[in-house]
Parts: sequence; structure tokens; C-alpha cells
Amino acid sequence: MPLDITFTLSDNDLGRFQAIVDKARVAVQDDRTAEQIEQAARGLIKEAGTDKLPEFIGERIARLNVVIDMINDEEWQLSKDERRHVLSALAYLCDPEDLIPDHIPGIGFLDDAIYAEIVLGELRNEIGLYEEFCTFRNAEEERRKGRGEDIKVGREEWLADKRAALHAKMRKRRLAGSSGASWRMRLW
Repeated sequence: MPLDITFTLSDNDLGRFQAIVDKARVAVQDDRTAEQIEQAARGLIKEAGTDKLPEFIGERIARLNVVIDMINDEEWQLSKDERRHVLSALAYLCDPEDLIPDHIPGIGFLDDAIYAEIVLGELRNEIGLYEEFCTFRNAEEERRKGRGEDIKVGREEWLADKRAALHAKMRKRRLAGSSGASWRMRLW
């Protein structure tokens, strides 16, 4: 029988995560560090897909795949700064000696799973719009294939309008969200 557990993170708890993001923001200015963060996040996500981690932890960490896809999708075209901001949010996952050291059996990745939930919540706007872009792209490819058209012909043009509209919406929502009264991690 499944069991739901709910707990509340205090402002102090959230502040610890924020401090790590703030420190990482400086580090990701170096392209090598940014690449190391991405590779470490990919490694953690890969490990989440094995039976080495408890299911409730692995499932949460595996959901970060969409974030990795989003920052690497050349057709989505996040700016270099946006990509680095997202990578700085992922930096926490790269530290094996974080709040709960990763080598502790059974719970070493619990803080990583909690942090994954925070990141996914903070990026829900960006992720939702990216997923809308992917849905549009796939549907348009299928529509064009169905009509016997080459999906590469004019591809950038038919993607550009949708991408521009979604990016504008993403940035507008980000600005509106940053002025809200609730706590938000400062990724931008």
C-alpha cells in the first residue's frame, strides 16, 4: 500500500539550496564547469534509472531529463544566459557531499530528490512551454509527412514563429513570477 509523506521546508532550508545555486551561478560562467555540471546531472539521472536507488527517489530525479533535454535542444534555442541559469540550478546534484552525502545507503540521494522537486517546480513555466514546443514540432512533422512533404524544407521558418511566441510568454511569466509574494528560488 503506497504512503504519502508531506513535509515543509523552512525559509532557512530553502536558503541552503539557494546559497548553492548562487555559488554555482558564478561557476557556470566557465564552459568547462557548465559541461561538468551537465554531465554529473546526466550521470545522476542515469543512476536514477537503475535499481540502486529507492523508487521514490529515482522517479523524482529521472523527471529532470526534460530539463537536460530543454537546455540542449538546438531548435528550442535558449539563450546562453538562460542555459547557464538552468545549469546553475542543477549544480546541487553534482556535489556528492551535499546535505545528505550520496554514499549513505538508502537515503544518500533523498536531498537530491527533494531538490529535483524544487527545481522542477521553479522551472514549471519553462518546462511547460518547452513541452508545448515539442508537441507542436512533433505534430507539425507528422502533418507534413502525411502530406508527403520533406520536414526539413522550411523547418526553421515554421519553428521560428512558435518558438518566438513561446519564448516571449516564458520571459513574461518569469518576470511576473519573480514579483510574486511566495518564495521562489532565484534562478534568473
